[in-house]
Amino acid sequence: MNKPVSFKRRFIRDFRLNKYLYLMMIPVIAYYVIFHYGPMYGAIIAFKDFTPVKGILGSDWVGLKHFEEFFGSYYFLRVLKNTILISLYTLIFEFPAPIILALLINEVRRRYFKRVVQTITYMPYFISLVVICGIITDFTNADGLINRLFMLFGYDGQAMLQKPELFRPIYVMSEIWQRIGWESIIYIAALMSIDLEQYEAARIDGASRLKQMFYITLPGLVPVITIMFILRIGNLLNVGFEKIILLYNPITYETADVISTFVYRKGLLEFGWSYSSAVGLFNSVINLALLISANYISRKVNENSLW
Repeated sequence: MNKPVSFKRRFIRDFRLNKYLYLMMIPVIAYYVIFHYGPMYGAIIAFKDFTPVKGILGSDWVGLKHFEEFFGSYYFLRVLKNTILISLYTLIFEFPAPIILALLINEVRRRYFKRVVQTITYMPYFISLVVICGIITDFTNADGLINRLFMLFGYDGQAMLQKPELFRPIYVMSEIWQRIGWESIIYIAALMSIDLEQYEAARIDGASRLKQMFYITLPGLVPVITIMFILRIGNLLNVGFEKIILLYNPITYETADVISTFVYRKGLLEFGWSYSSAVGLFNSVINLALLISANYISRKVNENSLW
């Protein structure tokens, strides 16, 4: 009976066969170790009264003081509510958009028209976020393009970003416009992997294109949709704070201020390093719990999961 090969020997043998692939992995591993896992050491300041003079290890230990201060503050419910609502609105309206676009592009038979649509929808993703926010600000000004269009129907012009109730719709719609084309790429790639013989068999059986979409195309996309949905749930509370910082103002804090922007203001503008670290750590723990829960539920429901 042959003895099982040890992990060390298998690794050495695989390394000899794929040494160049392992060398290509080094920059990626180094990036995550240096910029993602290394900084996790600094999370300890969430439990300390950190001052740069004393350093991380020399600062006084205060335990859960900053967490209790955050949970008991007026801002806790506000930023948590805004974060959840903006994330849910984005999940409900922005997540299905690239799937729908991919399905529509898949039904187009003219390659030239398909390429034109893909190019136009991809473009906003590659525009600088600062430029994107500048365009949004200009378009939503009292004399901007959107207000001029509304004026044609008798509505009065208004600075839309100065209205707290309009911030969330503007944010979600801009997210759809900016990301729909780029995020559709993975679904288009998944559609290309579906066996064409299934469509031919369905056509022979008399299935319409709509039925082919529901019974062949969508089931073929379910594994990819599941994985992308789980990843999105894992980042549910990580609202893109860069765009919000560029678009919001004190007038719209009521509906626009989220956990990440609150951490930015407290940590960098008000120098509350320990307090902001506690808030950020709370956000990360909740995201991790959501990711694990979504993966577990998905594995139980449809047997598709990340692990």
